[in-house]
Amino acid sequence: MNVFTNVLDSIAHGPVTKRAITNLHTLNEAYDYAKPSSFSRGMRIDLNGLTILLISGTASIDENGKSVHIGDFRAQLRRTYQNITRLLESEGCTWHDIVRTSCYLRDIDRDYDAFNEERTAFFKEQGLDLLPASTGIQAKLCRPELLVEIEAIAMFRTEKTVAGE
Repeated sequence: MNVFTNVLDSIAHGPVTKRAITNLHTLNEAYDYAKPSSFSRGMRIDLNGLTILLISGTASIDENGKSVHIGDFRAQLRRTYQNITRLLESEGCTWHDIVRTSCYLRDIDRDYDAFNEERTAFFKEQGLDLLPASTGIQAKLCRPELLVEIEAIAMFRTEKTVAGE
């Protein structure tokens, strides 16, 4: 058996644990809204030393559940990145661990250039050499004042695998 096969075997046959993630200093829980919403800010999945974070759609929301930076696309995008950054930090990782983002823009024709400029600047600030896979999508968002929402997937090792390599 080669090392790759050992790693796959340890992941496939190891225990799988999952739990919701949060950072209440940054974002409230969606179930705390006046009209509760049934989702977690993210889900952590641990697979024998490999951790996957599935970050739910995140927008320019403050720790009290209020939309912030109404009417300012760039400020909303920056707050969205800040919220995701703090969710990642709460689980011990960074943007270097992000492998994919899905980016929802209310008006892609109007806002894509600003989105791309801000995203490029943010990723440079993070010092990312390897950029995550990403999709830009025009979408009607859950609140009319929100202009952008991003979901993300991060993957990182928390311990050595059975193969130990």
